[in-house]
Amino acid sequence: MDQAGTGAAQWPGARPFAATLSFDFDAEEVWIGENPQNANAPGVLSQGAYGAKVGVPLILELLAKHGVQGTFYVCGRDAERHPETVRAILGDGHEVAHHGNSHTSPTALTRAEEHEELLTGLETLRGLGAEVVGYRSPSWEFTDHTLDLLVAEGFEYSSNLLDHIVPYRHPNHDLIEVPVSWILDDAPHFWFANDTWEKTIRSPREVLDVWLPEIDGIAALGGHVMLTAHPMLSGRPSRLAMLDRVIRHLIEADAWIAPTREIAAHARSTSAMSLRSGAGQHGGSSISNERAKSR
Repeated sequence: MDQAGTGAAQWPGARPFAATLSFDFDAEEVWIGENPQNANAPGVLSQGAYGAKVGVPLILELLAKHGVQGTFYVCGRDAERHPETVRAILGDGHEVAHHGNSHTSPTALTRAEEHEELLTGLETLRGLGAEVVGYRSPSWEFTDHTLDLLVAEGFEYSSNLLDHIVPYRHPNHDLIEVPVSWILDDAPHFWFANDTWEKTIRSPREVLDVWLPEIDGIAALGGHVMLTAHPMLSGRPSRLAMLDRVIRHLIEADAWIAPTREIAAHARSTSAMSLRSGAGQHGGSSISNERAKSR
């Protein structure tokens, strides 16, 4: 492809593409959100507790080893259970962003309940020292009210939709969307449901066979790689080795690796982002420099 064409120099330092290492730190709350009866099931909850006790500390060591920063999306109630873990994340310079108060999909809530979830989670995270500017829904899903509520509460970006591989501005809201994808999420590969035994556990080698070609494909187009991992899943030793391989791959490919808030801020200050092929410009959602500078 023509390296001097559309999208060739849209990332800082003329890096060929960008990447974010994001971690959905759900801990116990995700299991309670799936089934409220799990609140009284210590064995089930211990799966989430592993993320706080072991997974996050090991992930922080891995990120420090490579000198890169990531974004941790945290539920308010999990932050209340594990405040020192959240402080450790912040202490290492990583972003902490909103992932609901409970791990409840906004689609299951009234507008008032959704707003209360947003406010309560914000209060908890800010009380631990986080400057919260980003939101990732527990279900990667919105209601008709979500974007209005995010704008009203001063959020700068959302990371929920799956419709592109570059950030873009929401057409009717002053928010940057930093898209996600299931293909670069660890949950479809590693999530095991011990109540039904219907979900299998894949090997790290299989996941690398999925992730690395997708990363290379996004890199060739000059897009943004949004990797999503869960400390209770990818904080296992064999999977940490897999993450190490992925991070080394990104560094060797000269990616601009940055927390989501920096990706969103860069997109806000840049003209409409696109792909090198010229086929990926997000119709109707171009990012206006003039509007960005007026904030």
